[in-house]
Amino acid sequence: MEGRRPDTQRLLDRLFVAAKAIGRDIAFMEVCGTHTMSAFRCGLHGLLPPNVRLLSGPGCPVCVTAQADIDLMIELADRPRVTLCTYGDMLRVPGARGSLELARSRGADVRVVYSALDALRLAEAEPDREVVFAAVGFETTAPATAALVVEAHRRGLPNLTVLASHKRILPAMNALMQAGEVEVDGFLCPGHVSIVIGAEAYRTFTARYHMPCVVAGFEDWQMILALTHLAEQVCDGRTELENAYPEAVRPQGNPTAVQLLAEVFESADARWRGLGEIAGSALVVRRIYATFDARARFGLVAPVDREPAGCRCGAVISGSCSPEECRLFGTACTPVRPIGPCMVSSEGTCQAWFKYRRRVVTEDVR
Repeated sequence: MEGRRPDTQRLLDRLFVAAKAIGRDIAFMEVCGTHTMSAFRCGLHGLLPPNVRLLSGPGCPVCVTAQADIDLMIELADRPRVTLCTYGDMLRVPGARGSLELARSRGADVRVVYSALDALRLAEAEPDREVVFAAVGFETTAPATAALVVEAHRRGLPNLTVLASHKRILPAMNALMQAGEVEVDGFLCPGHVSIVIGAEAYRTFTARYHMPCVVAGFEDWQMILALTHLAEQVCDGRTELENAYPEAVRPQGNPTAVQLLAEVFESADARWRGLGEIAGSALVVRRIYATFDARARFGLVAPVDREPAGCRCGAVISGSCSPEECRLFGTACTPVRPIGPCMVSSEGTCQAWFKYRRRVVTEDVR
C-alpha cells in the first residue's frame, strides 16, 4: 500500500465484518496526541462499528507533564536574569502558582520557540542572561533537545541549560496494562514516536501482554487501516505487531536519533500528571552533560505534586473516563479558561472533545 491510498470504504467494510464476527464490545487505545486530534477532526469515532470504541491514552506530552514540573518552570521564569523558552502549548498549562502566561504578565521573560535550536540562538545573542529551554515531549522531540545539548557543549555556551521533562511512551503503556483498570483489546501505536524508536520497539510489549499492536499514520484512511488490522487480529485470535505506516516507520527506527538520545539522556522514574510515578519513564540529562542541566545548575527541587480539585485529566488520559464525565468539562473548564492540561493542549483529549464532538453519531454510516 506504500505510496497508494486504498479505498476507505473497503477498509470500513472489512472493519465492520471483523467487528460483527467478534460479537462483543471491543476497545482500542491510541497513545498519540496527533492521533487524538486527527480522529476527532475527521469524525473517525462516528465511522466505527457500534461495538468498537477508540480510547485516547497518555499520548499528549503537555497533558502528562506533572504539575510539579510546571511549577519548576514558573519558579525559573520568575528568577532575575533568566529567559525561559518553551513550546507554545506550555504557556497556559496551570500549575499551583498559575501558568507561564501569568508569569509573563508579571514581567517574567518567557518566550515561545518553534525549535530547540532557537534557544541556542537566544543564548548566543544574550550572553548576559541565563537561557533555559523547558523541554517537553516524548521520543519525538527529545532528539532535538539532545542535539541542543550537544551543540551547546561544542560551542561552550555557559548560559544555556535544559529543564528536561521528556517522557518515554512504552513505560506508560506498560503501566496502563499493569494497572488493569481499563480493558483494552489492542493499541494504535504512535506514528511520530515510532519514526524514532522503530516498530520493533513494541515487540516485547506485544508478547508480554498478548496485546495486538499496529503502528499507524495520521490520515483518516491510515487510522482506519490500523483499526481494521487490530479488529481482524482480535477476530482471528492473533496477537501480533504490525507496521501499517511503513512509508515513514522502519523496524529499527532512526539509529542516529536513538544514538543521540542514548548519549545525552538516561532513563529515570518520573511522575505523570494523573498517573503517578512510572518507573523508567523519564529521560534525564546524563551527568557528563550536567553543566547544561537546569536542575543541577540551579539546584532545583521538585515541589509536592498536586492536582487541581475536581480535575479528572488523569482518568481521561488513561481511558478510564470520557471528558464529559468530568463535572468541570465545558463549564468551569473550557479552552478559554482551562483547569486541566487536557483542555489546554491542541492535542489534548478534552480540547478535541470540546471542539469537535458535540454529537455522537451511532448509526451505521455505511
